[in-house]
Amino acid sequence: MKEKIRQWHYDRKITINGNSSTQTIKLGEEYGELCSAIVKRNIPEIKDALGDMYVVMVALAALEGLDLDECIESAYEEIKDRKGYLNELGNFIKE
Repeated sequence: MKEKIRQWHYDRKITINGNSSTQTIKLGEEYGELCSAIVKRNIPEIKDALGDMYVVMVALAALEGLDLDECIESAYEEIKDRKGYLNELGNFIKE
């Protein structure tokens, strides 16, 4: 799926003429939609917003010369051995 998304960006010149600043703003817009959908408990809108964020992040990674899967792997490597728990307020407490 990621390759289809990359091609979609390329065909529309998003990764040719675009820039990271505008894609970051777009990601923020999509995040706002996600927040609104979560507050409303609207599952179809949550699904749409998460998908849209992924699409934008694929473009943003490409514009920065990165691969989103590698970014995810890097983040996982950073957290994989992290110890802690989620408290009753929803905050992660590191050990």
